[in-house]
Amino acid sequence: MALKAKAPRARVVKTRVKEAEGARAMYARLVERHPDAHCELDHASVFQLLVATVLSAQTTDVAVNRVTPALFARYPDAAALAKAELPEVEKLIGTIGMFRQKARNIVGLAKKLVEKYGGEVPRRLEELVELPGVGRKTANVVLGVAFGTPEGVVVDTHVQRLAQRLGWTREERPEKIEVALGALFPREDWAMLSHVLIFHGRRICFARKPDCHACPVTDACPSAFRAENVGRKPKRKRAANDASSPPGS
Repeated sequence: MALKAKAPRARVVKTRVKEAEGARAMYARLVERHPDAHCELDHASVFQLLVATVLSAQTTDVAVNRVTPALFARYPDAAALAKAELPEVEKLIGTIGMFRQKARNIVGLAKKLVEKYGGEVPRRLEELVELPGVGRKTANVVLGVAFGTPEGVVVDTHVQRLAQRLGWTREERPEKIEVALGALFPREDWAMLSHVLIFHGRRICFARKPDCHACPVTDACPSAFRAENVGRKPKRKRAANDASSPPGS
């Protein structure tokens, strides 16, 4: 009887092991396709990486990379940015989304770095997330890219979309997707995993019209050739009183 009671648990463990092996095999092929995968935010120091990552919230890396050269030329480190006037910072980053709030955040975090850490970026997640504008995702970008010690997988829109399309999780919330990916992949893969998936999402597995013909894992992907609506937010239904609204309104 005891052996029979353990059988369902054994099947669950075997299934999870098989899922992990399949996910890792697919990931290995994606790594071969994108051997140059890396963080695409331009930076010359850990501090600049932190600031650029905060600025990248709900904004593309390309847009951030357009404003950071002038920003970092004027304020290259925490000591300089801590003394900055908000209007000057706002002007330098004014072309990205939520620039006023982000200006307050980066000046605020610079001040806190100077006051509490001697201008250096801390290496612990619990300390990073106490800084203005820094959440778990931003902290893990810094920990993974700068120190190689992420506490989890960075889940942005690309990672979220691909994790679902590749069949690695059915979860929809980033925090639950992070847990699912952490269970499938060993800790030593966490930092590169997000970079590889982001590269693949930007170059092949687009949100709209994914290029399944060019994908190296099409044969193993459960969403192949029908992936466009997988891992994307459903289109907002147009209200009846919107019918007369002009295009672009």
